[in-house]
Amino acid sequence: MRTVLASLLIAVLIVLLGAGALIYAGVYDVAATTPHWPVVRTTLEMARVHSIKAHAAGIVVPPGLGDPAKVLIGVEHYAAHCAVCHGAPGVPKGDIGLGLYPPPPDLAKAASFYSPAELFWVLKHGIKMTGMPAWSDHSDEELWATVGFVENLPGMTEEEYSKLLMASMAHGAHHHPDTGDRDPTHPDPPK
Repeated sequence: MRTVLASLLIAVLIVLLGAGALIYAGVYDVAATTPHWPVVRTTLEMARVHSIKAHAAGIVVPPGLGDPAKVLIGVEHYAAHCAVCHGAPGVPKGDIGLGLYPPPPDLAKAASFYSPAELFWVLKHGIKMTGMPAWSDHSDEELWATVGFVENLPGMTEEEYSKLLMASMAHGAHHHPDTGDRDPTHPDPPK
């Protein structure tokens, strides 16, 4: 039994040293223009999916996620911060989104794979090594409103998106483009 354990330990050590040598030698290409090796891609995807599920498991979804007033707040946040990478109905991904690897998902399709709690967790905490930033400096209310909007994306037409965006602008939701903070010269929308 000792021989088997020693052999297994030596094999693991050789694999780790080999992986370390590949990394140290720069053999693994970290360029965003080069896809991950299949084993790396699969490992990262598995880690992402299971991490999101585990961390979002205890999050309680507030009632009224689809409330039209909240969706207006969500569309404003989405248009200002998300559409550049994820696109929107009638709005293609911007240059930043096109240059990321892995590419940001089309949320009209990907949103159905995540629960509202999982979407909230991703918005609040971001995802390492994907370009998805954390929006933890934004209020939970705004992030939940964004989740409410994203939940409406599947099947949304370009015209519906435009109407929501125009209604949001008419409603007076204002953010500083650089910080995401509310503009102090404009009152917060009624709650």
